[in-house]
Amino acid sequence: MLKFFFGLIFFLIYISNPSIGLAFDSSDPSVSLLQNRISNNFSRKYCKAIQSGFSKDEAMKSAIVKTENIISFSYNPQKKWIEKDDLANQISLQVVNDCGWSFGLVGKEGVDYFKSYFLEIYEKTTPDKNFSR
Repeated sequence: MLKFFFGLIFFLIYISNPSIGLAFDSSDPSVSLLQNRISNNFSRKYCKAIQSGFSKDEAMKSAIVKTENIISFSYNPQKKWIEKDDLANQISLQVVNDCGWSFGLVGKEGVDYFKSYFLEIYEKTTPDKNFSR
């Protein structure tokens, strides 16, 4: 009986004071949609440049600059909530799925390689800009 009361008291304390770790952050769907549009746009430009015979460096720089110009002139207030690392990951997934096979990038290794390559070229191409700001 004593164990039952201790269990009941513990349960009531736990219910009345839940731990903060149970809450989770959910992202805004409009940010995800904008991020998806950006990654689709970048992927189309990059894959088209590769298919036109550009080197991977030329294709990357061209796609970054063209996509950056579109984003810079966008008045969408959600762009400030996009994280560069998340966007780079989504762009990498999109490019590898769309045309990665044509230049030897497949699977997780291909996505990881393209992401690090994208971030490296992005920093060199637009050091004073940020895709999402």
